[in-house]
Amino acid sequence: MAQPAARLSYNVTARRVDAHASLATTKQAEIVLDTDVAGRADAFNPAELFLAAIAACMIKGIERVTPILRFQLRGVEIRLHGERQDAPPKMVSIDYEVIVDTDETDQRLDLLHTNVRKYGTISNTVAEATKLEGVIRRKA
Repeated sequence: MAQPAARLSYNVTARRVDAHASLATTKQAEIVLDTDVAGRADAFNPAELFLAAIAACMIKGIERVTPILRFQLRGVEIRLHGERQDAPPKMVSIDYEVIVDTDETDQRLDLLHTNVRKYGTISNTVAEATKLEGVIRRKA
């Protein structure tokens, strides 16, 4: 009988600092969260943090598959745009653009995009809950 696949688990703790901010911690890292009702420019609000998690997932996926594909790149940038509705409050769509600084062919760029979409834990989770669409392109 096959053994069930091992599962990874993650732990984050967040606490209110004051009416303007909260602090999230994991391992030896921390991030200031914008939990001020009026907002603050020097911290990610929950929606921006959500988009940043998708971007981090995509970049980590690229880091994971580039050695396997022997894909050469000099850099990657992810741009995301999320649309939120008010009632009920939720993200209804997320568009992204993956910009890769590379000399690889267009076919190899498409292969990288396929792998990023197929194996991203966060992006796969989000894609089941809302519209997640995007493109990959070469840096000009």
